[in-house]
Amino acid sequence: MINLKQKLKSNERTIGSWLTIANPIIAEMMAGHFEWLVIDIEHSVINLSQVQDLVRIIESKDCVPLVRISENNSTLIKRVLDTGARGIIVPMVNSKEDAINALKSAHYPPAGIRGVGLARAQKYGFGFDEYQWLEKEIIVIAQIEHIDAIKNLKDILQTDIDGIIIGPYDISASMGHPGAFARTDYKQNIQKVLIASGMFKKPAGIHVIQPYAKEFKTLDKRYKFIAFSLDTLFFGSKIRDELHEIRKI
Repeated sequence: MINLKQKLKSNERTIGSWLTIANPIIAEMMAGHFEWLVIDIEHSVINLSQVQDLVRIIESKDCVPLVRISENNSTLIKRVLDTGARGIIVPMVNSKEDAINALKSAHYPPAGIRGVGLARAQKYGFGFDEYQWLEKEIIVIAQIEHIDAIKNLKDILQTDIDGIIIGPYDISASMGHPGAFARTDYKQNIQKVLIASGMFKKPAGIHVIQPYAKEFKTLDKRYKFIAFSLDTLFFGSKIRDELHEIRKI
């Protein structure tokens, strides 16, 4: 398994993907190809029991399991990390305080406020000493998806978060123009994010939604933490595209 935290610290490009279906076979297939996979519990029906099963499968393929949580909530963060997930992506981090809350929730005292449990991450009580070391390697990625986050970006980047990932649809919506990515003001705000991430040496991430390699040809080279599409689109796009070709025969 790669040391994702170190790669983020070194600003190396990494490519992962997104899981929204709680299917172990899909997770196993995808984990065999990507460096990391994000289990999305913000915009899916995946529950915590299923998260734990998916984390186990992803780890078995030497892929790093991350979870995009549904809210910046200390109880939820604790429970997700107790499944053995190696890190979290935290939505709507709009201020320095939001970032600090996520960081404290992800770590035991004295660095944080996370309660100590004896779950899968700690090998059910038989590996707590080992996990204390691993816990220091927990990854916290802040999702930048609101105009307020961009206004407070320098304060957010000065915390100990490992990186950021842009939420383009939510940013544009917070500006009053959902999905209007061609607008000058939207592009200017994205440039602010990329410039600030470079200034503070924190990797910037983006989710390349469409499952086609050609999408990378125009992708800004400053993006280092790249999520390439997601399970449903890999599957659905192939069905759509091949059926389209069949109908032309």
